[in-house]
Amino acid sequence: MSKRNQDMTTGPLGRQILFFSIPLMLSNILQVLFNMADVAVVGRFAGSMALGSVGSTTILVTMFTGFLIGVAGGINVLVALYYGARNEKSVEETVHSSALLSLACGVLILLIGLLFSKSILRILNTKEELIDGAVLYISIYFLGMPALAIYNFGNAVFSAVGDTGRPLRYLTIAGILNLVMNLFFVIVCNLGVAGVAAASAISQYGSALMIVAALFRSRECYGLRLSALRLNPEKAKDIIRIGLPAGLQNAIFQMANLFIQAGVNTFSAVMVAGNSAAANADAMIYDVMAAFYTACGSFMGQNYGARKKDRIRKSYFISLGYSFGIGTAMGLLLVLFGRPFLSLFTSDPEVIRCGMYRLTIMGFSYGISAFTDCTIAASRAMGKGAVPTVIVLMGSCVFRIIWVYTIFAYFKTIPSLYLLYVCSWSITAIAEIIYFVKVYKEKTQELPA
Repeated sequence: MSKRNQDMTTGPLGRQILFFSIPLMLSNILQVLFNMADVAVVGRFAGSMALGSVGSTTILVTMFTGFLIGVAGGINVLVALYYGARNEKSVEETVHSSALLSLACGVLILLIGLLFSKSILRILNTKEELIDGAVLYISIYFLGMPALAIYNFGNAVFSAVGDTGRPLRYLTIAGILNLVMNLFFVIVCNLGVAGVAAASAISQYGSALMIVAALFRSRECYGLRLSALRLNPEKAKDIIRIGLPAGLQNAIFQMANLFIQAGVNTFSAVMVAGNSAAANADAMIYDVMAAFYTACGSFMGQNYGARKKDRIRKSYFISLGYSFGIGTAMGLLLVLFGRPFLSLFTSDPEVIRCGMYRLTIMGFSYGISAFTDCTIAASRAMGKGAVPTVIVLMGSCVFRIIWVYTIFAYFKTIPSLYLLYVCSWSITAIAEIIYFVKVYKEKTQELPA
């Protein structure tokens, strides 16, 4: 085992999970901060209409990137499982099959986004004054989707073997490049939303190249080799079995949020801009919490492969505790400092006022989502991907759509729209926990205590 890698099957779990997650958190925070910089540069130097145009694409972009992140989560679980079981041949086959599948997914999403983004934006009732800028942004941004797929693949592999440091370094370099290009393209070249999108796409290819180069340099069983780059049918089936439901869950989850965006779009352009600015907090907090979901999957996967029952259970509870605690703390900080946070993206007091509606309600709600997402990660670590996906689709997708057309349709206020988040998280969490308890008992009944 390389010194950069971490043996997750021995040692103090609380400390290990925390130190494993810190680089992931920093990676996620950096990614969010650089994305926020995109929005801030547009809002400050290209005007509120450009801000609204970029903001109108947020859910659409998140829907497709969420699919790639979900697929990468499946890769992470499988690599961790085989690595924990010391099955080097299966690790090698999984990694090479995953690389090909990830690239194929990225190219497919690129084509889908380019062909159908304008139609989706129109279905969402995107304001006419915003749609041209939104379509331009999407058309350029999606050119980076294949690179994003490859970076997520590499990040999943390194995380599965306990190396979260290298992905952080590569993302930092790419993020700084993104920020510099943002400022240059928008302020110097006056390219507006096109400049921000181009900077994002270029930086995504930078991070992908760095992480792929590191995998090719590695001499460990998870390293890439051109001679071994082929699709193993059995491993591809396993990746699809676990990763595809996760990817579809994330994508369909965001499709449900498209109905929420459609609800937001029934208000004024100022409210849309305020929602867009406040929505940056979602990505920041979700991604920080997601570091512990990745830790949960990696630690449970390795320990399940090593047949260590007690560490499987403890990995779940420790990851859940960390994710709930940090989600709650960050949410409360946003409630207290929401206006300074929103002023990073706009100087318009009306936009800030509208953004505070969302921040106030969401700030008290973020922690609840940990019970849903961490439990889903735990079920997938035990090899179960389909049922958790069905549960979350019913609880957090179907429920949200029904809410939009009943509760929101009746009250027609922005708070009545935002309250659906905490209600859907609570219902889904209860169902996910019940299912996980059943799976855990079934999967560990033959393992030593």
